[in-house]
Amino acid sequence: MSTYRFDKLLAPRSVALVGAVARVGSLGRSVFDSLRAAGFPGAILPVQPDQATVEGLPCVPRVADLPVAPDLVLIAVPPPRVPEVVAQAAAIGAGAAVILTARLGSEPDDPGPVAHRIARAHGLRLLGPDSAGLAVPGAKLNASLFAHAPASGDLALVSQSGTVAAAIVAWGARHGTGFSAVLSLGSVLDIGVADCLDHFAADYHTRAILLCLDRVADARRFMSAARAAARAKPVVVLRAGRHRPDTRAAATHTGALARPDAVYAAAFRRAGLLAVPDLDAMFSAVETLGRQRPFPGHRLAIVSNGRGIGLLAADRLIERAGTLAAPAEADDRAPGNPLDLGIDAAGPAFSAALAPLLTDRTSDAVLAIHVPTIRSEAGAVARAIAETVEAARAGQSRKKPVFAVSLGDAEAGRETFAQAGIPHFTTDSEAIEGFLHLVRYREAQDDLMRTPDSLPRDFSPDTARARSIVAGALQQGAAWLDPVAVNGLLEAYGIPTVPITLAPDKDAAAAAAWPIIAAGGTVALKVVSPDVVHKSDIGGVHLDLTSEADVADAARSILARARRERPDARVTGFAVQPMVRRGQRRELIAGLAEDAVFGPVVVFGRGGTAVEVIDDRALGLPPLDLTLARDLIARTRVARRLEAYRDVPAADLGAIALTLVKLSQLAADLPQVRELDINPLLADETGVLALDARVRIGRAERGADGRGHPRFAIRPYPTEWVRTLNLKDRTVRVRPVRPEDEGLFLTFFKGLDPEDLRLRFFGPVREFSHAFLARLTQLDYARAIAFVATEIEPGGGERMLGAVRLHADANHESGEYAIAVGRDARGTGLAFALMRLMIDWAQSEGIGRVEGTVLAENRPMLAVCRRLGFTQGRDPDDPGLVKVHLDLAGS
Repeated sequence: MSTYRFDKLLAPRSVALVGAVARVGSLGRSVFDSLRAAGFPGAILPVQPDQATVEGLPCVPRVADLPVAPDLVLIAVPPPRVPEVVAQAAAIGAGAAVILTARLGSEPDDPGPVAHRIARAHGLRLLGPDSAGLAVPGAKLNASLFAHAPASGDLALVSQSGTVAAAIVAWGARHGTGFSAVLSLGSVLDIGVADCLDHFAADYHTRAILLCLDRVADARRFMSAARAAARAKPVVVLRAGRHRPDTRAAATHTGALARPDAVYAAAFRRAGLLAVPDLDAMFSAVETLGRQRPFPGHRLAIVSNGRGIGLLAADRLIERAGTLAAPAEADDRAPGNPLDLGIDAAGPAFSAALAPLLTDRTSDAVLAIHVPTIRSEAGAVARAIAETVEAARAGQSRKKPVFAVSLGDAEAGRETFAQAGIPHFTTDSEAIEGFLHLVRYREAQDDLMRTPDSLPRDFSPDTARARSIVAGALQQGAAWLDPVAVNGLLEAYGIPTVPITLAPDKDAAAAAAWPIIAAGGTVALKVVSPDVVHKSDIGGVHLDLTSEADVADAARSILARARRERPDARVTGFAVQPMVRRGQRRELIAGLAEDAVFGPVVVFGRGGTAVEVIDDRALGLPPLDLTLARDLIARTRVARRLEAYRDVPAADLGAIALTLVKLSQLAADLPQVRELDINPLLADETGVLALDARVRIGRAERGADGRGHPRFAIRPYPTEWVRTLNLKDRTVRVRPVRPEDEGLFLTFFKGLDPEDLRLRFFGPVREFSHAFLARLTQLDYARAIAFVATEIEPGGGERMLGAVRLHADANHESGEYAIAVGRDARGTGLAFALMRLMIDWAQSEGIGRVEGTVLAENRPMLAVCRRLGFTQGRDPDDPGLVKVHLDLAGS
């Protein structure tokens, strides 16, 4: 339901409290006292059977007896009574309820699920159960159990844990940091993290969002909301329980490497969230984001009253992969970074050093560190720093960020720095972390907006062959593909493999080995068993066999050891392959794993039999493009070995990245593939080779919404919407937009005349920036679609003729469209065809209404809208605009 009725939850005009409101010390009374202490301006409506009044306010025995329907109901009654209270609140038309009561159960007939079914039937939103409440300081609403009332500010805090939320609020109270809202989600029945992200991403009172969670229930909704929110503002996430025991029974190396904590980290990274490991890091983020907006750049200048403390800060910065700015020139001292002012440097010395640094272009931010001495008082230095910063920022559009540290006497300057909007820390390490939070956020934004490289034109997987291989194995009841099928599957996606022959017994293995030996090669013999995943564990791999007799002996040895160590294992034969000399090739691992929450995960790292011991791996959520694949590679230690060293040429990084993209596409095309393990994947300057692989399969599940891959957390590219149109003797290809289409759009827009641009954008457009074009081409297919129409030019390239776009709201109830068609495609029916396709997509997604705004003078577009059945009406605020809409519900 997303943000539906969030106005009732966060901006209520009336609040009802149900449950022992009159008894001092009760749960209900605690929230009642917090609500009144905050000065809530609306009606407070106590509900308690045995009281006529509570603190002078009239009290009614039941929710059903309230004189008006409250916007918000706070419930603090015993568990068995919760469904009854929810039913009464829903019946009288309440908008939202916070269930403070804990332990409502999870079975269908327990109070929690029963209350949820009742509320959902009436559109009543539920926060909780086991919630510590919520607070919206700007609305003077504090319906919480927090010991400290949150101050007003622009940070939204959303926490599944009430105690973690209370700790952050208490920290904020001591440090003068305020919040736009604080929500304790508790044991989520209805309102969850994704709903809150959707709301606060669009909330102009909120500048950054803080998340504290330990689990994600709906990965697709979470990822969609998180990606949208992170593009709008900083989102910091702290996850509890990262090191819970891993109880999974992974069958492959890739499955073992894809531990839940690593998958969560990969999901947060893909969404553009800033993940922090603990409360200290979260406090650092709160201090930073509460006073400093994100800024471009990453170079830090450090000034301190001591060489040692400055060097410690510089060391921490470099250890955390930060960038120390080049030393700035100075008139009265030698340039340096860190800049040492001397142990007795007081306020004037800090002012004199800071002033030029604030205007210098060799750095992007400044860290001022002060250690109080008998000749240098902390409060005076804080005032000097604050005054210098305020003077430098006066009248300046770009205000260079400044971070301050008062070691040993933090309280002396806290208020001074807070009033000046300068993030203030007690240690240099905290300050470095705070600075890096903003740097990482900017880098994440750049990554989200980066245009990926185009895939090779000849990459066209044989999906029919791949599906036939998997379907045949499933029909036979197999859980693992046999080696020949594995090779066939990889070959269908263009992943090079080593030829393989299956032999049912030792004599057949020797016969299959003869052609290899006769050609001067040697043989690798491997056991084939659906019950033995890691063949080397039972000595099931023999290498460098040079004769038929050697092969037969090796087969006997393998069978003997298999019977001894795995008597239950079914040995179906042997795989015979030519030996491949590794030479200077690097051993890698690449594959797919299945996560219980986020679905398929792409795994890459250093390969070999000790892969789990070495644990050098990186994970990524599919779908991947080449840019994301290269980033995945760069996050491993083995990436350095892929570079050239001594007489070893660099490995073909492009081939490795393309292999990861191919695996991502395989996961999208074949939901039946549950785990895939290529180990080793050999890589050198000539490309890659899959030396050994295994694939686990299972029946595909149907997705909850029936759309896209049933288990992908991120909706993959919707290939099913590719169309070929014949418009007046022209063959036009229409397909969903891809991120790499940025250049196509730029060429198209540059080819439009100023009048076309004015009709499309309602005003003159002078330039098309990367950020602007990225917003048009980098889509979350769970929320938006854009179709581009192209013609193939004689040279094989695409020429863009037009495009249509629809972006759904957070509730997936309506969507706003925009369209542009080139002049040479006018009169061909392209605009009508694009609009029709966009409407078909909206209907398939369950969107009930399509809306748009058209210039009144754009008669051709209005004519297309009339033909499609859009209702039209003048914009009351601007008669030059026409509002159009088409209701799809029931159509």
